[in-house]
Amino acid sequence: MNDRTSERQAPGLVQEYDLDAPPEKVWRAISLPAFRERWLPGDRLADAAPLATVPGEEIRYRMRDDDPPYLESSVAFRLTPNGHGGTRLRIVHELTDARLRPAGPRALNDNGHALLSAA
Repeated sequence: MNDRTSERQAPGLVQEYDLDAPPEKVWRAISLPAFRERWLPGDRLADAAPLATVPGEEIRYRMRDDDPPYLESSVAFRLTPNGHGGTRLRIVHELTDARLRPAGPRALNDNGHALLSAA
């Protein structure tokens, strides 16, 4: 058994970057459509309006693949000062398409493995 406190595992793909730019400048680049369009084109987004925003800290967009089966996902951009006058940018990309969720409720004791019985 491990004595360390386990951190909650973030679902999806998580990337972190340390940027030289101050948080205010990075926030403008990810939140203002005119700047965001340069590196995240609007045709990649399912909706140009953000799903959720915490000003200066986090913004979340809904995205859709441009190839079949056109799966939907969400991408969150989280900003924190890095202590050197720059910004730590954390990007969390999660697959959220409803077609990938199991249909109906699952039993509490269901561990997700299907068992086949032999006749």
